Amino acid sequence: MGIRLLLIVMILAGCHWNTMAQQGHTISGKVTNLAFQPVRKADVLLKNTAFRTLTDTSGKFVLKNIPDGKYLLVAFAMELEVFQQEIEIKGNDLQQDIVLLELSGTLDETVVQAEREQTFGITRLRSVENFGIYAGKKTEVIVLDDITANLATNNPRQVYSRITGLNIWESDGVGLQLGIGGRGLSPNRTSNFNTRQNGYDISADALGYPESYYTPPTEALERIEVIRGASSLQYGTQFGGMLNFRFKKGPEDKKIQVTSRQSAGSWGFFGTFNSLGGTVAKGKLNYYAYYQYKRGNGYRPNSGFDYHNGYIALNYQATEKLLINAEYTKMHYLAQQPGGLTDRNFQDDPRQSLRARNWFKVNWNLMSLNLTYAINERTQINVRNFGLIASRQSLGNLERINVADLGGNRTLIDGGFKNFGNEIRMLHRYQLGKQSHTFLLGSRMYSGQTVARQGDGNSGSGPDFDYLNPGNLENSDYSFPNNNYAVFAENIFQITQHLTITPGVRFEVIKTQAEGYYKQRVIDGAGNVIVENTIPEALERKRSFIIGGIGISYKPKNSVELYGNFSQNYRAINFTDLRIQNPNFIVDPNIQDEKGFTADLGVRGNIQQVLFYELTFFSVLYKGRIGQVLRADQPPLFLDYRYRGNISDARNLGIESFIELDPLKVFKKEVPSLKWTLFNNLAVVDARYVNTEDNAIKDKKVEMVPPVTIRCGTTLRYK
Repeated sequence: MGIRLLLIVMILAGCHWNTMAQQGHTISGKVTNLAFQPVRKADVLLKNTAFRTLTDTSGKFVLKNIPDGKYLLVAFAMELEVFQQEIEIKGNDLQQDIVLLELSGTLDETVVQAEREQTFGITRLRSVENFGIYAGKKTEVIVLDDITANLATNNPRQVYSRITGLNIWESDGVGLQLGIGGRGLSPNRTSNFNTRQNGYDISADALGYPESYYTPPTEALERIEVIRGASSLQYGTQFGGMLNFRFKKGPEDKKIQVTSRQSAGSWGFFGTFNSLGGTVAKGKLNYYAYYQYKRGNGYRPNSGFDYHNGYIALNYQATEKLLINAEYTKMHYLAQQPGGLTDRNFQDDPRQSLRARNWFKVNWNLMSLNLTYAINERTQINVRNFGLIASRQSLGNLERINVADLGGNRTLIDGGFKNFGNEIRMLHRYQLGKQSHTFLLGSRMYSGQTVARQGDGNSGSGPDFDYLNPGNLENSDYSFPNNNYAVFAENIFQITQHLTITPGVRFEVIKTQAEGYYKQRVIDGAGNVIVENTIPEALERKRSFIIGGIGISYKPKNSVELYGNFSQNYRAINFTDLRIQNPNFIVDPNIQDEKGFTADLGVRGNIQQVLFYELTFFSVLYKGRIGQVLRADQPPLFLDYRYRGNISDARNLGIESFIELDPLKVFKKEVPSLKWTLFNNLAVVDARYVNTEDNAIKDKKVEMVPPVTIRCGTTLRYK
């Protein structure tokens, strides 16, 4: 009898607990500024939970189904200070009005953005952020702390799984180089994106050779920002858009914090990541540094690698108005390259290697010094100075893969890069009528000096990156000076509370040059040089032009946004390609720049914070597309080769969609400590060559463009 009574009491207690757990309470109130004016679209959330909302047009908010307990209530909005207050829910609803103070001495709205609690692995840039204007544009932000991915190997299929329309090309298994392209553009070394870290260029030569041999480790990143083609007005000539890696900073509440992470994997992989960060000097100096090392044998024979990467950043708040930032990045790696495979080779054995003497080495040094100054609460200036000293070297047998390597001298291609750039941006907010508007004015000065040399290396099999005749190279020796000057402006006109129009314009001056020589050689069957001619060459091209664009954003309510944008584009040729001699590859010496435009039309939003969605229709059109076609017209053997030049006009049309669902909210079973999401990422692209006299490609699909890409997944997280 006693046991039965005890069981009944326990069951009743359990039922009572269940009933109480399901009877959540509400937190409601109104957010105003010091003038007691309502703050529209302010974020209100309970920190470290999924409870979050936005204020309506009258500044009111409601958080529903809150269980009993203690919480940290957080509220923030653009140009206002962050509000934080500890609260306790204990059997009753809570009424909490909030007053947000004006910012004092805060230089950049990223201070507020850093406080944003992310509930999903992807979010969007604000209309104004980091001295950039993004109203009416397609933007996506990967929040690294909120995704499940193999960060030790920079696994791009996992890291970029929620970014729509990307073609991901993995040239290695551990993320030494990132290869992504969007909307039908080549993913080769991400060369169709303007690639940056913390807002400054990191590619080999942003103008003359925009390939990215260095990829920041995702273990050191806070987020990755992806802005599509309409970013050409702010970030320069390109069709793909802008890719920006944002690094972590040291914790503001600790003098020192140390992280050490070790990873091991198949094929002899070992990786170590070690970071150090904190805030000292009475809160004025924030620092962050890391060192990463990776090594492995590779999936195929002759594909081992050894990788080192280090970084240090110092952020010094000199005065209330002046912030100084200095950064240095060092990366070095050596990789053996197993050579390509024909389709038949791959069918026979995908792990085989037909090259044992091919090597690749990269050495990267990046530096930056940035100043941010607040003239007043409405006007700030940002100055970015950055430089690059780097090299990439490839050594080996460059013959077609179906030609056996019989030994002999190898080919050594050496590329050196010395670049300096300066960007100045002024962001000004002003009142016109009843609405607040934002104006961005910027300038860019860029000078690049690239050296490309090709000649004979030794006949060994090791990584010996030395020429046999450094003073008289057998193939070519070139210098490529590039200069670029630009001025750009964009303005957000807040027509109504719901409608913004953002026009922009960019004036560009580009000068590219080539100075050096190449050799024409005739060799007999025994390998002896019969004829050798040295041909000096000096090329120069100057151009100046104006490109424009416009973006429109309409938000009928907080949960829905309709947007559209149009932007002209221009992409300069790469002189560095002109004189690389490779029997597999020939470049048209009369290659010209690409011109065209990109356009987006889309809708994004959420349905009751349960279903998040974005649907975008896009068009990329450009004249004189630089591409490759297969030819076999070179005597004496008439072997097939890749011909690169302005092969045709091209147009890429497509649809990108992203949907993410919170199933727990669908069934109204929300649990603060549990998070479950389902997502689907779909892209449909039709990229075709048009307006060409080459019947081999006329109206045919552009290479390396998957017509349909579907990525889907689910994440379940507890606490």
